Amino acid sequence: MTENGIGAAWRCLSRVPILVGLACVLPATVAAQARLAVEAVPPARVEVTGDAILRPLTGTPGDPARGRAIVTNRQLGLCLLCHSGPFPEERFQGELAPTLAGAGLRSSEAQLRLRIVDASRLNPSTIMPSYYRLDGLQRVAPAWQGKTVLSAQQIEDVIAFLRTLRD
Repeated sequence: MTENGIGAAWRCLSRVPILVGLACVLPATVAAQARLAVEAVPPARVEVTGDAILRPLTGTPGDPARGRAIVTNRQLGLCLLCHSGPFPEERFQGELAPTLAGAGLRSSEAQLRLRIVDASRLNPSTIMPSYYRLDGLQRVAPAWQGKTVLSAQQIEDVIAFLRTLRD
């Protein structure tokens, strides 16, 4: 397998707190940038209403371009490990989860927010990582204890990008 393929994605699964049993090989700069993003601000409290988190996690609107970069980054978001989508330049897209194509039509901004923050609130058996959760996690690597996988702004950026996927 190529370094940009499935092998690299599997090696990086341990970045996701729930799946910490695998070894992760991140370039130092990417790992440091990701760690700084999450350490900068303590996680905001989220209020779940039905199947959604109605209020944005930050006061700054999400940036779709930054969100796309997170979604397609196999060392940060890891979305393409399980999802496929309208990313013709990306090889080895996942087939375990629904396609991201049309995500902006299927789910509201608030629904997407809950699914990214903590999909286990909707489906306790999900394999979707909780990208903005600290409590109730098991087997969290020491370097990630007390930290979220993505920052509040990164979550909002991903949501802004997913809302553009309407085909």
